[in-house]
Amino acid sequence: MSDLASLQQRLGHVFATPGLLQRALTHRSFSAAHNERLEFLGDAVIDCVLSPLLMARLPDAPEGDLHRVRADLVCQASLHALAVDLGLPRLLHMGAGLERAGGREQASLLADALEALVGAVHQDGGYAAACGVVERLFAAQLAAPDLGTVQKDAKTALQELLQRHRQPPPEYAVVSAAGVAPQPQVFTVMCRVSAHDLAGMGSGPSRRAAEQAAAAVAMTELRDKTGWT
Repeated sequence: MSDLASLQQRLGHVFATPGLLQRALTHRSFSAAHNERLEFLGDAVIDCVLSPLLMARLPDAPEGDLHRVRADLVCQASLHALAVDLGLPRLLHMGAGLERAGGREQASLLADALEALVGAVHQDGGYAAACGVVERLFAAQLAAPDLGTVQKDAKTALQELLQRHRQPPPEYAVVSAAGVAPQPQVFTVMCRVSAHDLAGMGSGPSRRAAEQAAAAVAMTELRDKTGWT
């Protein structure tokens, strides 16, 4: 069985238009017929499919918790893990420069390809087909007994802690960004809590990740300084 046939078997969807599958697996560095539009569609489809599933799975969860659970399910790390499990790293078409720079191991690139794949299924077989694929991809996570145990991300937790004590929100600023695409980049961000004259520094492969890391440091410093919980 070919790699593409095996992929379709694992998805539970055989493409009537194989060109859509090829496009979903093509990075813009390889061809003008790349997967970015399919990625845009797949991102929306995944959210749309997961939302009612989470409402049924967690009938008593408030809106905020549902948002956070869904965000955790569709975060880059989660999508990257699904892409690796499907064998996407060896199937992607990318430019030689990107491949030499480690493109097949880049979490963001693989997460985008997973979204593009869902978008391609939607274009090929419609919403019902895409829904079935998303349900199969996320079946293990949705069935996890601790799915409803929501851990707030550091930025949300810091914001809510300051709000409870009637303090202004934190401010975030990028201090530096190292590396040039398509090579991995490292962002360093400062999270400043002006009301208490403290700041936390954090780094990560994206601005969002760096902000989370900085918020976690600022949260620790704020709690140590104020005794807040």
